[in-house]
Amino acid sequence: MAREAECIVGWAALSMEKVNLSQKFTLFNDLWSPRIVGELNGQYVKLAKLKGEFLWHHHEAEDEMFLVVEGTLIIQVRDQDDIVLERGEFAIIPRGVEHKPVAAEEVHVLLFESQSTQHTGNVKTERTVEKQDWI
Repeated sequence: MAREAECIVGWAALSMEKVNLSQKFTLFNDLWSPRIVGELNGQYVKLAKLKGEFLWHHHEAEDEMFLVVEGTLIIQVRDQDDIVLERGEFAIIPRGVEHKPVAAEEVHVLLFESQSTQHTGNVKTERTVEKQDWI
């Protein structure tokens, strides 16, 4: 049993690595198409570049967290004031809340979402990315 625990701890230590966000953002250019950079506790850590307006949507069963790495992101929320996020700020959008991200200029964001979360939520359009890539 001790040997088994040692193997698990050894595997965890070997699988840990740091992620350089600036470097990862250089690996893609397309907008509104999140890339996965990590996973923990059933959540994906994703990076996305945003510019312009997305679409009104909500997530039935999952909360969504937006952390701005570069730029300014406005999250419009139905029947509430807009949430304006600057570099280093984040907001959590609770499940079921209809929202629309808007970026006047290109914004780089880090997202925490359940692995089952579709980035367009309850709406399927040409912007829906069925399989998000790891980088």
